[in-house]
Amino acid sequence: MSTISYYTEEGLQRLRAELEQLKFVERPSISNQISEARDKGDLSENAEYDAAKEAQGMLEMKIAKLEGMYSTARVIDESQLDTDKVLALSIVKIKNIATKKDMTFTLVAESEADIKSGKISINSPIGSGLLGKKVGNIAEITVPAGLMKFEILHISR
Repeated sequence: MSTISYYTEEGLQRLRAELEQLKFVERPSISNQISEARDKGDLSENAEYDAAKEAQGMLEMKIAKLEGMYSTARVIDESQLDTDKVLALSIVKIKNIATKKDMTFTLVAESEADIKSGKISINSPIGSGLLGKKVGNIAEITVPAGLMKFEILHISR
């Protein structure tokens, strides 16, 4: 059973665009490559044919994965979200208790995560550790480097 993934409208549009690119541009292109390689004769010793068939298999796996993600995707109506606790699409300002450094992150779906732009996945150790916390709470989160403690300073949308 698949779990529902929550996206911003922009994130869902990117997912849809990638899926359409794979299905309607790349899939026909690989089919053409297979046809051209097949026309070159003996398939048992045709490296082009083998490579095209392998590329087709990889493409079909990627399409199936994205279709699965898209089928369970839901758009979050940000105006309906509660800012009392950390949820998906929350913008959270936290303080690392050990270093006293403040950080601000937006919690997003895994496919939208981009640490450079301050977006972390709700499935990441820090993202999942912050979920459900309120301003003033201390989140104790186990990360690969060990146990880290963060104070929730502010939650917004």
